[in-house]
Amino acid sequence: MLDEEVITKAIVEEYMRTFLENTDVEAALGGAGPANLVAAKKLAEKGVKTAVYEEKLNVGGGMWGGGMMYPRIVVQEEAKRILKEFGINFSEYEKGYYVASSIESVARLASEAVKAGAEIFNLTKVEDVMVREDDHIAGVVLNWSAVEKANLHVDPLTVKADVVIDGTGHDAEICRVTQRKIPDADLQVRGEKPMWAEKGEKALMDTTKEVYPGLIVSGMAANAVSAGPRMGPVFGGMLLSGEKAAELALERIEEK
Repeated sequence: MLDEEVITKAIVEEYMRTFLENTDVEAALGGAGPANLVAAKKLAEKGVKTAVYEEKLNVGGGMWGGGMMYPRIVVQEEAKRILKEFGINFSEYEKGYYVASSIESVARLASEAVKAGAEIFNLTKVEDVMVREDDHIAGVVLNWSAVEKANLHVDPLTVKADVVIDGTGHDAEICRVTQRKIPDADLQVRGEKPMWAEKGEKALMDTTKEVYPGLIVSGMAANAVSAGPRMGPVFGGMLLSGEKAAELALERIEEK
């Protein structure tokens, strides 16, 4: 016999236990798109305490929809090894172009990140950052996504973090709030350029970087900050960006 009270308590108690265990993390990732899911796995498997915050109900960012709702993505030669690492099935369309299911890709990316030890909190928005005396990002400020959508005034909660990765996509939301709240910071979100897959993919390796002490930018947010071109449904650069963001975050954590 199922007892509804037990079911309710199990959900609330287990969620609260997990949330409270992650109020002080080493890496806080805003956005659970493909770049940050790769970064989460890479960090967690190195033993880094990693939490990912996604404002939507689902993770995976724009990868779910493939290209114009055809659920397929393209990955170039350089990133094929990451598909293999995550166990994503793919086929060669022609030399240097590999096709994978967007649905399987998101599922595998999320599954591997969780399996490595990262915690993913959906319906949770990073609405601000914390900064301390050394002008270093010291954590994130969180609220339920529904609070913003309902235009309610509800005070947020905070999570301490040694490093923050902004993987919030085209809007680069964490970088924008940092720019707005710290006007003398050497940080400007310039906005992405029109689509040019080749240039956008190459630019992403340069635009994935630390843009403010303790704040790293990944994925499409990286090109949005540094005015790189939009790439469209080719995702190799996103996967490689996540890998690089994790490497940069690990360096920052090891410095502390």
